[in-house]
Amino acid sequence: MVKPAFKVLTLNNIAVEGLRRFPRTLYEVSSEIVGPDAIVLRSHDMHNIEIPSSVAAIGRAGAGVNNIPVEAMSKRGVPVFNAPGANANAVKELAVAGMLIAARNICNARDYVRGLDLDGDALDKAVEAGKKRFVGFELPGKTLGVIGLGAVGVEVANVALSLGMKVVGYDPAITVKRAWQLSAGVQQVDTLDQLFKESDFITLHVPLMDETRGMVNGDRLALMRSGGVVINFARGGVADDIAILGALNSGKLRAYITDFPKLALIDHPRVVALPHLGASTSEAEENCAVMVAENLRDYLENGNVRFSVNFPETVIPRHGAYRITIANANVPNMVGQISTCLALANLNIEDLLNKSYGELAYTIVDLDDLVPDETIADLRAIDGVLALRNLGKPIS
Repeated sequence: MVKPAFKVLTLNNIAVEGLRRFPRTLYEVSSEIVGPDAIVLRSHDMHNIEIPSSVAAIGRAGAGVNNIPVEAMSKRGVPVFNAPGANANAVKELAVAGMLIAARNICNARDYVRGLDLDGDALDKAVEAGKKRFVGFELPGKTLGVIGLGAVGVEVANVALSLGMKVVGYDPAITVKRAWQLSAGVQQVDTLDQLFKESDFITLHVPLMDETRGMVNGDRLALMRSGGVVINFARGGVADDIAILGALNSGKLRAYITDFPKLALIDHPRVVALPHLGASTSEAEENCAVMVAENLRDYLENGNVRFSVNFPETVIPRHGAYRITIANANVPNMVGQISTCLALANLNIEDLLNKSYGELAYTIVDLDDLVPDETIADLRAIDGVLALRNLGKPIS
């Protein structure tokens, strides 16, 4: 029996359709593997586990990577892949549901009815009384502020327009691809303060990082129109829970819909807290698993990088050449040193692509001959080289 070329460790249950992307002739995939080449996970917290030195790549079957020590992996030259956009439809649908839940008092009204231990005329009267008690409003004409115009934010903005809402968006780092996907009817604003001032609803679609932590705070909530709604299917830390509670208690906020329950929030009558359902559909889980598996496989077999959160996108089609890949500190003369080392070994470079991302750079080199072990050792010894992979010829 031929030994598989790569070993993949799973830290969560991964959708079967994604695991099928790893052919068993090349891959051993299991939750109990020693010395894995790659790790695939969803929500497992990797911050407090030892990550084997054999690991060349990590794939998150989802968008957020807060549960992965990305910075530590960057220092080891290990790319971390995710699946941006694969769960966009699932989160979009829940964000729209959140607006409807808040506008029509759906959860409180349901709780009211479930608490009626009545029958006949008494029940009918109580139902009519409840109808008056839970009067809501309609979405057309209301303004939705979308913070973060990535894959999810763009879809939410576009569908809100189709519901008759006015939509304003904020994202200073919007990509050209997302800008093309965004409806021309969405007004982009220059500051968060402006967005808060104009919005009846605010929906959050940003990762949790230093720049976004606590971006929904007391000062900004004070700028909102009275009776506003905040919807958070991004990350818990982007909204200040104490500020949210204060705005709810003062009547400034009508409701807070969140996927990230906190003890202080759960029992509040105008908080709807869900158990992190944003991407919890079978379709989203499958899409994420397939996307990350395909990108992990392309990296392991070919060294190509697509959809990594810490490496630059770097892709060269394979045409039969011998290939090496190098992750290194983004400092001057690295490509020169790599080229010189290969020239000293009389190796001809057929193709070379070098890309940088912050403090890290990544280089793919295709050569017309096998790189000798002593040359590989010389390349690894270059100051600043973090990781080197000798991929040889393409796997047939």
